[in-house]
Amino acid sequence: MTDRDWDDDSDYREAVQRAERAERAGWMAIAGTTGLLGLVLIVLTVLCVLAVIAGLFVVMAIN
Repeated sequence: MTDRDWDDDSDYREAVQRAERAERAGWMAIAGTTGLLGLVLIVLTVLCVLAVIAGLFVVMAIN
């Protein structure tokens, strides 16, 4: 007979812990990607506003 008890569920606990670590890593990757995309969107918006202002400045300087 083995040294382990018949109701030993240490394998189950280890599998649950691995799954929880993988889930945390997955959510951190999702959050990081979302944050990065949000930052890129903000930068693009600022650049577009600056381009419009620069364009208006050029049009006003021509007149």
